Amino acid sequence: MIYLTMLVCFITSILITPLVKKLAFKIGATDKPNQRKVHEKIMPRLGGLAIYISFVIGFLIWGPNDLHAMPILIGGTIIIITGILDDMMELSAKVKFGGQLLAALVVVFYGGIQLEFITLPFGGQLNFGFLDIPITIIWIVGITNAINLIDGLDGLAAGVSSIALITISAMAMFMGDVFVAALGAILLASTLGFLIYNFHPAKIFMGDTGAMFLGFMISVLSLLGFKGVTVISLIIPVIILGVPISDTFFAIIRRIVHKQPISAPDKSHLHHCLLKLGFTHRQTVLIIYAIAAFFALVAVIFSQAKIWGAFFLIAVLLILIEIFAEKIGLVGKNHKPLLKFMRGLIYVKEER
Repeated sequence: MIYLTMLVCFITSILITPLVKKLAFKIGATDKPNQRKVHEKIMPRLGGLAIYISFVIGFLIWGPNDLHAMPILIGGTIIIITGILDDMMELSAKVKFGGQLLAALVVVFYGGIQLEFITLPFGGQLNFGFLDIPITIIWIVGITNAINLIDGLDGLAAGVSSIALITISAMAMFMGDVFVAALGAILLASTLGFLIYNFHPAKIFMGDTGAMFLGFMISVLSLLGFKGVTVISLIIPVIILGVPISDTFFAIIRRIVHKQPISAPDKSHLHHCLLKLGFTHRQTVLIIYAIAAFFALVAVIFSQAKIWGAFFLIAVLLILIEIFAEKIGLVGKNHKPLLKFMRGLIYVKEER
């Protein structure tokens, strides 16, 4: 049944996207070129609506009997409405945050999705107490915006989200969580249908409508999929979402280092840095797909590792991320503390 539903979602997304493209032009949901954008002509940016409609159709066909289902659908609908309004008239950051917060509150209070505690690796557990709701909301809103931040090239956010959804659904299926696996699969099929039109050269952008919806859904699915919460299982979704999370993290560091407002836009995100190095648009997207797939593979290995092996894997991963970020200038051309430290060690060794 779920495979048939996925096929319906995929075909629906392919059929609906051209209609959404026409609608985007009609209601003025377009993206105009400027100094921060890489495209050179006016583009429709309501593509996320096609993903949402396809997903809802699949959701209704499947008819999940789960207490989390309706709150997730309502929260997702709030995000979609917020995204459509933003794609049409460019809402202020406060209004967008308000929509994201309302959606998060729906799944937390109506859906009962909360990160209440984590089991520590060497025994015992850490209860979050009154912080469980704020931590859950920060996660949902944070991932929603992280996916939105990487939506800077044709097919980038849709492809990276698809890789994350494949990983989350596969691991949920392995753990016997049919609800998360099926919901992720339906969303994946809807996204892949849209990606046909969104891959370079794109005919339509997903806009904030799509980027925020995918970010919201992935954040909620990752919370549900790894709710048997140990320190290890809490880290798994962080690794799966390594591309958007690390890009957001370095964007914050970059703005602090350069004494800019954290919300200030710039052209120094991961995809911008790769483009500056001389990679083409398509090559840059494929490189980031490969990085996302690498994170997904690490997450799978991490889930099977013993405690000390997991800690070692995380340490190596963090070092690799920092070296890569310094190599491509993700924080700044001259901000290379780890590389300078390593060169210093090599120099001292040679002097001896």
